[in-house]
Amino acid sequence: MRLKLLAALLAAGLVAVLSPGIASANHSWGGYHWARTSNPFTLKLSDNVTSTWDSSLASTSSDWTASSVLNTTIVPGSANPRNCKAPLGQVSVCNAAYGNNGWLGIASISITGGTHITKGSVRLNDTYFNTPQYNTSEWRNLVTCQEVGHTLGLDHQDETFDNPNLGTCMDYTNDPSTNQHPNNHDYDQLVAIYSHLDTSTTVGANAVPGAPGATAGNSPDGWGHSVAGSRASGHSTYVRDLGEGNLVVTFVTWA
Repeated sequence: MRLKLLAALLAAGLVAVLSPGIASANHSWGGYHWARTSNPFTLKLSDNVTSTWDSSLASTSSDWTASSVLNTTIVPGSANPRNCKAPLGQVSVCNAAYGNNGWLGIASISITGGTHITKGSVRLNDTYFNTPQYNTSEWRNLVTCQEVGHTLGLDHQDETFDNPNLGTCMDYTNDPSTNQHPNNHDYDQLVAIYSHLDTSTTVGANAVPGAPGATAGNSPDGWGHSVAGSRASGHSTYVRDLGEGNLVVTFVTWA
């Protein structure tokens, strides 16, 4: 069943496959994107983070707003950080001590129609960020920037941890010092993703017929099938298929 699901997703272009150690010329995340009728569009980032994370969230919002096709704006959040549920048309950003479950950060998006993002959530695990290894502004900036980048439709440029940095938060690394922000390749990819317009929008408080109501949990039990990566490789992608083109797709960054 798992292999059949992966084959179907690959055939539909819903899983991006990258060669380790190579910066992909096309790092769209499976063609996922927010439907909208004009550019630039403005995506709300729902602030459910504590003061420790405020500067990283502000930096991330500013960084992605530098794109020519989209803006982000931070709005007050009302989500319980434990489940980090997002309203339709928004991305909820949360932090909490989610436990020694192995993951540093999660980006999850709900999909309707096979490719259109209807909402997203970002979870930042303080159980690890409160340890000496990760308790730095550099690590917080990198992971916040990367997880929000996923909710915009971006995949990684590179998935090898110990090669030279590419100077982007969409690059896995053991040294976050020069990988805290997007680079021009990320902005170019966003232009490519959003070069077409849709006839309807999933941005903002718009009811989307058939939009999935499920939310990814804090453990693999709620993420569906593993379709790419592994804990050993430091990253994983999971897909929960709700039927009729509705999916919940989750990127996991392992500590």
